[in-house]
Amino acid sequence: MKRIIATIATLSLLLAGSSLLLAGSPHSTSTVALAGYDAVAYHSQAKAVRGSGDHIAEYQGETYLFASEDNKKAFERNPSKYAPAFGGFCAYGVSVGKKFVGDPEVWRIVNGTLYLNLNRQIQSTWKQDIPGNISKAEKNWTEIKDKAPSDL
Repeated sequence: MKRIIATIATLSLLLAGSSLLLAGSPHSTSTVALAGYDAVAYHSQAKAVRGSGDHIAEYQGETYLFASEDNKKAFERNPSKYAPAFGGFCAYGVSVGKKFVGDPEVWRIVNGTLYLNLNRQIQSTWKQDIPGNISKAEKNWTEIKDKAPSDL
């Protein structure tokens, strides 16, 4: 019984600690980046592929899941190449100064960078001026990356 109570207490402390770490993260509030999709597969397979808990890596306070050990190793060699722009928030949303959670199935790679959008309708709007929207988003990101979405 004491062992169970000690285990529950330890898990509670770990959960509380991870919540505190996320509070200061400029990225999505999810502890699992890209909702569990494999960040490398977007580049190597040109499609959204679900990752597995068997292959994980940590980067900038987020946990990334991978479909294979090879993808995990590729990510660990150069995580900034594979991590989504703007912490995985919707690229169009950031271009207008907002943070909306990006849908990992609504994505596009532009000049080697992975961008997510809120949904297909928003992506259609974003695609009308991708370079202009990326430029606006990059300018806005420096100001909003540390702010909570509800504060924008």
